[in-house]
Amino acid sequence: MQSTVYIETSVISYLISNPSRDLVTAGHQQITQEWWTSRLPVFKVYISELVVREASGGDKVSAQKRLDAIKNFPILELKEDTLELARTFIEKGPIPENSVEDALHIAIATGHGIDYLVTWNCAHIANAQMQTKIAQICREFGYECPTICTPEELMGG
Repeated sequence: MQSTVYIETSVISYLISNPSRDLVTAGHQQITQEWWTSRLPVFKVYISELVVREASGGDKVSAQKRLDAIKNFPILELKEDTLELARTFIEKGPIPENSVEDALHIAIATGHGIDYLVTWNCAHIANAQMQTKIAQICREFGYECPTICTPEELMGG
């Protein structure tokens, strides 16, 4: 059975953005492009309306490139229990109050039983210090937390 992946907006931004002069960011961009072409096809890929909304923002040319990159992916809906899960991530502390969208990305992927949540947001999503608490809250809701990782971590063997 094909594994599922939820792509968070930061991955799409790294995919289409102009090469950065910052070496770390440039490395992330290169990894993202390699992952997108070589590894993405082995997964069943999903996004959410939140990803579409975030990808639509900013510069019109860049926004259109982001939207074009994701136009064929199924969109996961935001369910009521998903909203409650996101609220709990914030109330119990692994996700800060000013990062509601980050909590929603995790909750949407979790609520739909996605295997992997792929992101470059290492502040609040792919953060090893937060993942134990996030997984605990998911279990309290009767869910298994997806593996939260960067494209680099999901490059395969």
